[in-house]
Amino acid sequence: MVSGHNIFLDAAILLGGAAIAAPLFKKIGLGTVLGYLCVGIILGPILNYIRDGESVLHVAEIGVVLLLFLVGLELKPARLWDMRHEIFGLGGLQVLLSGTVLSVAAWLLYFNLSTAIIVGFGLALSSTAFALQLLEESGDDRLAYGKRSFGVLLFQDLAIAPLLILVPLLAVGTMELSTDGFQQLGIAMGSIAVLIFLGRYALNPLFGIIAATGAREAVIAAALFIVVGAAVLMQYAGLSMAMGAFIAGVMLAESSYRHELEADIEPFRGIFLGLFFIAVGLAVDLKVVLENLWLILALVPVIMLVKVIILYLLARMFRSNHSDAIRIGFTLSQSGEFGFVLFTAATSAALLAQNEASFLIACVTLSMAFTPLAVKLSTVFVAKETKEEIEEDFEGADANVLMIGFSRLGQIASQVLLAGGSHVTVLDNSAERIRQAQTFGFRIYFGDGTRKDVLRAAGIEKTKIVAICTRKRATTDKIVKLIKDDFPHIKLYVRSYDRNHSLELLKVKNLWEIRETYESALIMGRALLEGVGHPTTDAELIVDDVRQRDTERMKLQFKDGMLAGMENLHTKPVPEPLFQPRQRADGPPPTKDKNV
Repeated sequence: MVSGHNIFLDAAILLGGAAIAAPLFKKIGLGTVLGYLCVGIILGPILNYIRDGESVLHVAEIGVVLLLFLVGLELKPARLWDMRHEIFGLGGLQVLLSGTVLSVAAWLLYFNLSTAIIVGFGLALSSTAFALQLLEESGDDRLAYGKRSFGVLLFQDLAIAPLLILVPLLAVGTMELSTDGFQQLGIAMGSIAVLIFLGRYALNPLFGIIAATGAREAVIAAALFIVVGAAVLMQYAGLSMAMGAFIAGVMLAESSYRHELEADIEPFRGIFLGLFFIAVGLAVDLKVVLENLWLILALVPVIMLVKVIILYLLARMFRSNHSDAIRIGFTLSQSGEFGFVLFTAATSAALLAQNEASFLIACVTLSMAFTPLAVKLSTVFVAKETKEEIEEDFEGADANVLMIGFSRLGQIASQVLLAGGSHVTVLDNSAERIRQAQTFGFRIYFGDGTRKDVLRAAGIEKTKIVAICTRKRATTDKIVKLIKDDFPHIKLYVRSYDRNHSLELLKVKNLWEIRETYESALIMGRALLEGVGHPTTDAELIVDDVRQRDTERMKLQFKDGMLAGMENLHTKPVPEPLFQPRQRADGPPPTKDKNV
């Protein structure tokens, strides 16, 4: 596989380097991808320990394949259709415009027209592995710009097929589609049709048969077989291996085995994807880089800037906001692994000289290495997110109950009040939540409940009680103090954060409090008791007993501190309740099953 050393020693060194570099680089904020790249560059070009980086790269490509399979599992066919504008609109225009601009630049600077087309479009394709890994690490893969970025990457995966078909046509100097070209196109379309057919009608029954045997290792083997088999089929058809895996994932997105497959594949994906990034570093031709260092350092940022500008303009045209358009541009600014494939094919077809291909591959690799830094740089151009506000208007805010904070608890409590005939004025500082609540007929107003003037405008002087349903402890405490200082006659009903918070709130006069999860936890406990066989009446008695003991302990803790009630314990603190459940006079509650 590598340098002729013991293959297990080489594997141990690669894995050890990854285990050290990935958390180190993530800790300092540069991301795991750059860490993997550095491991590859150190072990390959610098130390010359592993010389055959391309062989490692071919093996490690399975990481990209597994990544696209898992992405496909998250996308049902209907959702994929909903993304058609991002895929074929934004993605198609990005490839066309970026490829055209970079091709013209390559033609003007050095290459003949046929070669320039391959060079330009090869550099226009971004790295699926890099971009998706960065989005996943930042948790932005489910945000609007993350989804649009994925749509562009997906079209690029589709675009590699016609570009590979174009290479031999350009090499012979004719743009006419030959019989071989038609044949290759037919094979590609047929392979996609076969894969879709098998995914729709064969995969679920196959997994059903294997799962029925109870052999977990067979299920894992079948999952890997499907992923790799789909990838190989697409490679035979002249398409991207990653595209085959993605189609297989989409076909299984609605399968009842989806979550099992995801759990089985995920560990392999992580290992092989890390190995892929290391292999990219191993494949760097340091001699070519050093000989053309200043030219590469000048060209790579220019290429990335061209892609950023084009992506930004297109994203704005497709109605992305400024910040999202900037993020899309910088996330997809690098050239990708498809460049390796395309430039290698062009070299075999004599469109590119070997030294020219090495130079371009070095540019692609360094653009990948610069990507984490470019993504960091993008924050400079992203507009600072400001909290949306709407005009404060409290006309009609004269209800006998004022609720501050329309959290989930507040929403349910307000429904109870309304059902009982009470008038409720709700105050919240989220414009989006207000719009949603107004569609359901709630009397809700925009305003900051920590401001005295806002409370006055909302009618606090006319109200009987105030319900504080805010989610953050600090905000709740600030509102409680404000109301008690300026409106001491008002009765407060407060949602507390936890037990400690409840004990603090109990010090306030004329205040009723409840822990946000307390009663729902007791109800769930009662349901669990019934689930294991306790009669409903006994389950209710047990829950009442726990509630009463908790109330007693709260009184002790309020009087003597948090450790009250633990005097007789000689071990470390144990989870509540700290007192054994009271025994019934007639013995413990009966159960339907003595073993329960």
